[in-house]
Amino acid sequence: MKSAEDCYKKVKTFCLKFILSQETKENKFKNKDKMLKKFLIPLCFWIKSKADKKKPFILGLSGGQGTGKTTVTTIVTIILTKYFNLKVFKISIDDFYKTRKERSALSKKTHPLLMTRGVPGTHDTKIISKFFKGVKKNKFKKISVPKFDKSVDNRFSKNKWYKVISKPDVIILEGWCVGARAQSISQIKKPINSLEKTKDHDLKWRKFVNLKLQNEYKRIFSQLNSLIYLKAENFKILQQWRITQEKKLSLNSKKKKNLKIMSKGDVINFMQTYQRITQNMFKDAPKYASIIFKLDSKHQINSVTYKEK
Repeated sequence: MKSAEDCYKKVKTFCLKFILSQETKENKFKNKDKMLKKFLIPLCFWIKSKADKKKPFILGLSGGQGTGKTTVTTIVTIILTKYFNLKVFKISIDDFYKTRKERSALSKKTHPLLMTRGVPGTHDTKIISKFFKGVKKNKFKKISVPKFDKSVDNRFSKNKWYKVISKPDVIILEGWCVGARAQSISQIKKPINSLEKTKDHDLKWRKFVNLKLQNEYKRIFSQLNSLIYLKAENFKILQQWRITQEKKLSLNSKKKKNLKIMSKGDVINFMQTYQRITQNMFKDAPKYASIIFKLDSKHQINSVTYKEK
């Protein structure tokens, strides 16, 4: 009988090595053992119980910017792979962003704010749908999936895209708006920040984004077997975490040219485009997510609720 303690012993070295690679002098991970033993290993046992060898178990993992989605996804992948011997493919919805050229065309045609990557409508939903369709086929064929380079705000060249060689047992799609749902027209009318008030006074941008959620994104998210939600305390704390994230990106990308690294002010302005959907998810996502991890102000998981057994 497999136990959480046995699992911890076998994956500890791999997990801690990854966590160490994510730390900076200013930002150290605390309570690593607790995070693994109390939260992420039990989550992996839950995923294992859901995984079906005949078809991939598609798991969404959502949370506001800077909540640690990529870190959690990577650790979960390590555990599922090393201990449970499952084939896992993890990808961020960010990797499906439209190219700069495509977003430029969209911004000219529909609204200038659509040049900024992030909101529904700035992803290539056709590629996401094609990917989901491909992994579900009985006769699996190798799939090539986009990879996005945020430091230059554009896709990597095709020779650097992800290659899915064999059918995964588990697919984890992570992203800030994964699982987000549309609002009513009456809800989107009142601006919630200066960006909406000054740059979208006619509601054209909000209506476009909301319509995308209502249609294309709803179809994509309906294909998720389950959703995990990382719930932060409030939007302000997400801004702080996202600023820290950008500093880390800057440190990791020093040798690159033409970088698109953001300043503190840039991050705060940039996150206004995310604010409406993020705050709506604070309220609504816990109602329909299968698992909710609550985060404290120190970026630590402090509780978990399993709504789906």
